[in-house]
Amino acid sequence: MINILKEVARGKRGARDLNFEEAAAAAEAILSLSATPAQIGAFLIAERIKLESIEELEAFVSVCRKFTKRESVQEGIDCAGPYDGRIRSFAATFPTAFLLAAAGLPVTLHGSASLPPKWGITLQDIILEADIPSSALSRESSIHAARRSGVLYASSEEWCPPLGKLRGIREEIGMRTIINTTEKLMDYACSPFIVLGIYHNTVFDRLSRLLIKLGYRKAMIIQGTEGSEDLHIDRPTRVYTVENGDSGLDIIDPEAFGLDTPVPDVVWDARLQLTTTEAVLRGGGHLAFYNQVLLNGAVRLHLAGRVGSIEEGVYTCKDLLDGGKAWDIYSAWKNALRSVPPVTHHV
Repeated sequence: MINILKEVARGKRGARDLNFEEAAAAAEAILSLSATPAQIGAFLIAERIKLESIEELEAFVSVCRKFTKRESVQEGIDCAGPYDGRIRSFAATFPTAFLLAAAGLPVTLHGSASLPPKWGITLQDIILEADIPSSALSRESSIHAARRSGVLYASSEEWCPPLGKLRGIREEIGMRTIINTTEKLMDYACSPFIVLGIYHNTVFDRLSRLLIKLGYRKAMIIQGTEGSEDLHIDRPTRVYTVENGDSGLDIIDPEAFGLDTPVPDVVWDARLQLTTTEAVLRGGGHLAFYNQVLLNGAVRLHLAGRVGSIEEGVYTCKDLLDGGKAWDIYSAWKNALRSVPPVTHHV
């Protein structure tokens, strides 16, 4: 690890990108904790200053997947948003997941307890607010609920234990590192499709080339709300679509589908995220959040080839929300997790 640090931590002019083998060795040392906490912290900061190359990101994703209990539970779409959560926006991807499953497209969601730099409300916070005990988010329980509903929630530190062991170091660093990108690409259910949220349009090209290397059938990189995979509903959203080794920039404008809606100022907490989600899944709630779920559902159905156009997707999603099918899927998922017997420890 010391020799690798000498290459990436020479300063802006002297530092160089690692090749795949070197980056994989660094990832192995970090995830196995054979590197010391000081070495891990130094590497993560040096990479942030240098900026990660595609080969380095690919190596980290590859090694992280080796340390992960991945399982081909369902062939669907992976919704990969930031693990540091939300502060100012509705987590539309959560209700959208049940809408997509109601349309026959299985969904994988994933996350953890909140992380830096944002320390926002996470999907896991919202799920626990639904009276689902943390013990119900075990790998086995989550797979059971996915088979009942078509929605898999993977608690990242349960499925990839080394991430849990690295939490303390990441919290002490307090800023975004290569792991913030890597953890979104673990692909727990081996999904052929992915929607990936990003903060800055400067990484569109780099991440599109990474997704091509990772072999997704089709992918969309979205500069969404708070860096999430959620399309804006009050203004156009920049996206990159990746397919067959090519990628291209597009703009998705909610006004083109008659869905553009002003978003109210809301002080969010996990309880309000949950009640807003449930209102939308019942076919109601504030029009901005209802329309945002419609748009995100339609675009993801179109990405996965389940509808012929985004317009068709909007009509499909509206029927599923208003007709109660999305709510039924949510209820089935929630009941499956709640019905998991508690873990007993024998003395």
